[in-house]
Amino acid sequence: MEGLPFLPGNSFKDPTNMRYHRSQSLKYSNGYALPLRPELGIGGVPITRNQLNEAELDELANFHPTLTYGQAKQAPPTDFIPSHVKLDKKVLRFNGYFTQTIIESPDETYRVRPIELYYYLEDDTIAVFEPHVENSGMPQGKLIKRQKLPKDDEGGTYHWRDINIGMNLTFYGKIFKIVNCDQFTQNFLESEGIIVNPLEPVPTDPYIEQRKTASALKTFSTPSSFDKTRQFLELDRKVLRLFCLWDDQDSMFGELRPFILHYYLVDDTLEIREVHKPNDGRDPFPVLIGRHKVPKNRSDIKPNFPLITMEVTDHEIKEYFTPRDFMIGKTVIIYGRRFLVYDCDNFTKSFYYHNFGITEFPAMEVEGMAKELPKMEIPPYNNFGSMEDSLQSCLSLVPQPPKKDFIKMLENDHKVLRFEAAMDSMKPEDKGRRFILAYRLADDMMTIYEPPVRNSGIIGGKFLERTRVAKPGSQPDKPSFYGPQDFFIGAVIEVFKHRFVITSADQYVLKYMEEHKEQFPEQTVESLRQKLGETSIMVDQTSTKGGPLTVKRSPGDLENLVRQVRAQLKKIAITDKTRIDEMFLRYDTDRTGYIDANNMRDLCRRLQLPTDDDVIIALVSECTNSVEGHIGLEEFRRFVESS
Repeated sequence: MEGLPFLPGNSFKDPTNMRYHRSQSLKYSNGYALPLRPELGIGGVPITRNQLNEAELDELANFHPTLTYGQAKQAPPTDFIPSHVKLDKKVLRFNGYFTQTIIESPDETYRVRPIELYYYLEDDTIAVFEPHVENSGMPQGKLIKRQKLPKDDEGGTYHWRDINIGMNLTFYGKIFKIVNCDQFTQNFLESEGIIVNPLEPVPTDPYIEQRKTASALKTFSTPSSFDKTRQFLELDRKVLRLFCLWDDQDSMFGELRPFILHYYLVDDTLEIREVHKPNDGRDPFPVLIGRHKVPKNRSDIKPNFPLITMEVTDHEIKEYFTPRDFMIGKTVIIYGRRFLVYDCDNFTKSFYYHNFGITEFPAMEVEGMAKELPKMEIPPYNNFGSMEDSLQSCLSLVPQPPKKDFIKMLENDHKVLRFEAAMDSMKPEDKGRRFILAYRLADDMMTIYEPPVRNSGIIGGKFLERTRVAKPGSQPDKPSFYGPQDFFIGAVIEVFKHRFVITSADQYVLKYMEEHKEQFPEQTVESLRQKLGETSIMVDQTSTKGGPLTVKRSPGDLENLVRQVRAQLKKIAITDKTRIDEMFLRYDTDRTGYIDANNMRDLCRRLQLPTDDDVIIALVSECTNSVEGHIGLEEFRRFVESS
């Protein structure tokens, strides 16, 4: 019937209809009267036709987004987020406690130990921590590490739905009472439909309460009239600086150790710092006593202390150090150490002058207060090795080779001072014995050689190996050895109980002394110059065997001069073939089998023979017939033996 036009004959009247009133179209909303479009007609028949006028239809067509843009599309579904990502870093925190029974204690029977329970929503794990309580005497911190805790014997674990305030949770046989939670935990449980129980108080621990009561007890004393604020304002950053010594020489390995004492006037505290020296062998920690108020007697009680006092405290027995106790020259005992105050700075002197009227501040001499350390006794020389080597075995467990002066050895290499000496002995067989004493400047060593003499009954040769000779009477630990200054004409040299008198020297000794006049007295150089001058003017001294030969030249006396040179060679008496061969090989360095005139001239100079050119030519002509002047070994041996 709805599709038929509304014309006569197409409408039907319901005879059972008893309702002919219009439906309500007025309504109040929030105090305002609002008209509504009727949804039912007369008799309660639904209205299906359009009820909007032209103006409303025009406004709806122009401004309603549904008619303009069509029906809105359905929003896309949100992405799936797993719980371990959605609940990451979200933790439920509950507060609780558990009681622990104390056995065999007269002061307590149980302890109340607070805990914090953390429930990690991302993986449903639980961790239990106990906050630290000062001086509790029990290990605290993590009680149960993060894990899933079993709830029953069937394999179930605790879930956040199982935890609420007022519940008892059993973890591994220990019962934990939950009494509180934080705001995030409460909001989360309420959002999941769980009613959070009211908060419960944590019972007090009787032992902790007893300790708090004991620590709250105070001793009552009359308040002091001293103004600490004024002391701070007037004496801030004013420090007394005193220099003191800790005399610890009476103990084993003790010594005098310097310290600096700082006294802070602002709060009457002091500190003591050690003065370190380079390479003193101590750890670089300067503070010996840290800054604090130091009592004079920390444990002694005065004998006249009132006996009515039931409990002795630090207030009654302690006396602290004051500036009056640190005068120059006083000895103070600080924690068992004796400190001698021997000096102070200018500010400290000014403070003592204005507050105590002290005008003189004599600084004490502390350099000579150190006790002399015992010295190691050096045993006598045992004649094994040199004296320096034997001394090293006394200075260390692992002997080290003695140190040498390499600069001196390089500068004085091959420099030898040779002296002629006679033995000073009471034995008649030692009379007339002559020695050649050679002193090496490179290492200060001495060699003594005795030239062989025919029919003397004494085997010549080396008398003393090269060694350093100590002066008689020198200390074993600090031996004094002979030096170049000890050798002069007439000097007595004692070598291992043998006495030698210096009678002469060679020209090199005089030359060395003249070049180093600052090392030798003028009398020594002059006496040696006179001695060698007298020797050089002698022509033929038969009493001195092997002495130098200086001949006065005149025209036409070449043969006579050669004859005198051969006579001088005869006095030297070189008869040993080995020595002749060594003399020849010394100049035949290239091993050619011959020597020349230059070698002969050097040989004559060493034997203190004339070295004139005509004399050398005459000697070479007597030795050989060679045109080049080459002298062979046999010719040289025959010439020396025939002289």
